[in-house]
Amino acid sequence: MEASDERPIGGASRERAVLEAIERRRRRRPRMTEERITLAHGSGGRATQALIEGLFLPELTNPLLDPLADHALFQAPEKVGPRLALSTDAFVVKPLFFPGGDIGELAVNGTVNDLAMAGARPLYLSAAFILEEGFPAADVRRVAASMAAAARRAGVAVAAADTKVVERGKADGLYVTTAGVAIVETELDLSPAAIRPGDRIVVSGTLADHGMAIMIARGELELEAEVESDTAPLHDLVRTLLSATDAVRCLRDPTRGGLATIMNELALGAEVAIVLDEAALPVKPQVLGACEILGIDPLYVANEGKLAAVVAPEAAEVAVAVLRSHPLGRDAAVVGEVRATPQGIVLLETAFGGTRVVETLVGDPLPRIC
Repeated sequence: MEASDERPIGGASRERAVLEAIERRRRRRPRMTEERITLAHGSGGRATQALIEGLFLPELTNPLLDPLADHALFQAPEKVGPRLALSTDAFVVKPLFFPGGDIGELAVNGTVNDLAMAGARPLYLSAAFILEEGFPAADVRRVAASMAAAARRAGVAVAAADTKVVERGKADGLYVTTAGVAIVETELDLSPAAIRPGDRIVVSGTLADHGMAIMIARGELELEAEVESDTAPLHDLVRTLLSATDAVRCLRDPTRGGLATIMNELALGAEVAIVLDEAALPVKPQVLGACEILGIDPLYVANEGKLAAVVAPEAAEVAVAVLRSHPLGRDAAVVGEVRATPQGIVLLETAFGGTRVVETLVGDPLPRIC
């Protein structure tokens, strides 16, 4: 973990720090005060919240959008047939090709995973491509082939697509936007509203793999660690988990902003406290080493093939065992618990015996990772 962030809290000082954090994070809709878009607005942190909740949401508000999840659940017209899930995402990763994947595979898996977090089985995707004039046709073919292979592995079809070309210098080679539709195959309400004090936080594997793979692949820092992206479709892993227990409260995939960001979202949404155990967090040694060199906390670094589940306390051991039985969940672990107070706050019990508040970052130390 980042040494400069270490703020041991004990006795009165801990209480004061927690109260100050609570005051800072009283739930109110962020305001978009900037006149121009900055890179921070794409980070997944506070600036992104201000952009979404202060600019887009007031204009586009409706019951499907207002929960601000990565998917929207809706009933087929006239309540005929099962519930459906809809999701959309955009991908601007740099570089386009990286150890463990590329923008095409990432686009398929990212949308599949957003749908999977609703307990849904993805069926169809749409894709839109923004190409820059002069971009190599061979690379377009490579991305398309990778996307097709990822779709076959996930059991989905790219049923609709569109392509636009912009002038040279007006885009960074290639951007991809995808949308997906899925059938919801569970009656569980997998949302923050279901979270209760005493619940456990389970992750399906090692943290920060994707973000650090991207950072190292850029070659700007001359790091030689061998780190691959963990990009993978998670719907079969979710199906395996939900088939084993009905005590799953909520699911999230820790993409932009990492585990820290989604834990903050859940703590605020459920009006509970979440306490993470630093010693229990699974991080590969080479990933942790790269994070330490760069001064980045792996809690804030993205995955693209892991999930975080909030489960009832009596189901924690079952959840871990079931996840470990699946190829994508071999390193699953219980990493924290839910408490009643202080509401809306995420705490980390450190390996040194201290406790610190895990804030939501304003910006992202690793832009353009997905």
